[in-house]
Amino acid sequence: MDLSDLKPPSGARKPRKRIGRGPGSGHGKTSTRGHKGQYSRSGAHWRPGREGGQMPLHRRLPKRGFHNPFRVEYQVVNLDALANVTTEAVDPESLRRLRLVRTKTKPVKILGDGAIERALVVRAHAFSRTAQEKITAAGGRCEKIPFAGAEQA
Repeated sequence: MDLSDLKPPSGARKPRKRIGRGPGSGHGKTSTRGHKGQYSRSGAHWRPGREGGQMPLHRRLPKRGFHNPFRVEYQVVNLDALANVTTEAVDPESLRRLRLVRTKTKPVKILGDGAIERALVVRAHAFSRTAQEKITAAGGRCEKIPFAGAEQA
């Protein structure tokens, strides 16, 4: 027995179907496309969800709820995460460096979960009321910065 003797079991490997190679191949002439119609032509494509005249599933199912196109999705940072920050000023760029927020495309909101003992200057797009109270009580300052597309309250 040798590695070169190994073969897959018979019937496990099937030769590739080569279409459009003449009548002897069994897949010549119309090349498995049938006669006439949209899908016999070149460049024909199926839309995702196409069910051949049957009402597609995405149209059969009932629609529920409401999607608000103006919703602002914030990246949230709690005060307990800011307690470990070594700098005096915190802004979205420094939060990205610390990996507390992920992306530049969403605004940052500071929430009041946790405690903060040091005076920090926090720049963010939004603050919860409890976060604002805790930061100012610790001697810090909250500065709202504008964000394109975000509602300014």
